[in-house]
Order: sequence, then C-alpha cells, then structure tokens
Amino acid sequence: MFDRAKQWARTIKRDVLALWLAARDPRVPWHAKAVAGAVAAYALSPIDLIPDFIPVLGYLDDLVIVPLGILLAVRLVPSGLMAEFREEAAGRVKPVSLAGLGFIVVIWAAGVLFIAWLLWPK
Repeated sequence: MFDRAKQWARTIKRDVLALWLAARDPRVPWHAKAVAGAVAAYALSPIDLIPDFIPVLGYLDDLVIVPLGILLAVRLVPSGLMAEFREEAAGRVKPVSLAGLGFIVVIWAAGVLFIAWLLWPK
C-alpha cells in the first residue's frame, strides 16, 4: 500500500509538470490552457489556500482539490499532446509558481479585508 501511495504521488507530480508545460504550448486549446495553467499554478504555489497546519482541512486541498483539478485538466488536453508533455515532464525539475503564490496571497488579503470590514464599528 505504501508503494502504491508513493507511485500515485509521483504520477501527480509528473502530471502537474506536464500541465505546466501544456499551459505554455500553442497547440493546446485556450480553454485547456486556462484550466491547466490554473491547476499547475495552484499546485506549484509555495503556499496553500488552506494552510496544512489546520487539522484535516489543511490536507484537503492536497488530497482532493489538486487531484480533481488535474483530472479535469488532463481530460481537456488532447491525449497525444498530454503523452508528449508527460514524457518531457519526467526529466524536469519542479518549478515554483509565483503566479499561484500571488493568487493565494490576494485571496487571503481579500478575506482579511472582508472580515475587517464586517467587524469594523459602524
């Protein structure tokens, strides 16, 4: 079971890199690029939407949201191209997504501002 989990994690990592490549390739349709880019940016972001130190919910995005996003994006990218991107991703180093980082920071800042607005005395 442990070996299966390790293999699944390697597959997820490879598919994220393949989607990162797909988002930059001109042969991929625009809607597939948008989904692939969003999933890759979120998965490669150095911070999570839900921090991992929050019990149960912290790992929910890593175990549910990211794999479901990958599944959707992989279905949108043409299969021949996806196979090519997976081959190329196998030998690459994982990049860091500054766009994903920026997106998460903006969401957290908007949430904090919204809560401050709600609690501000009127």
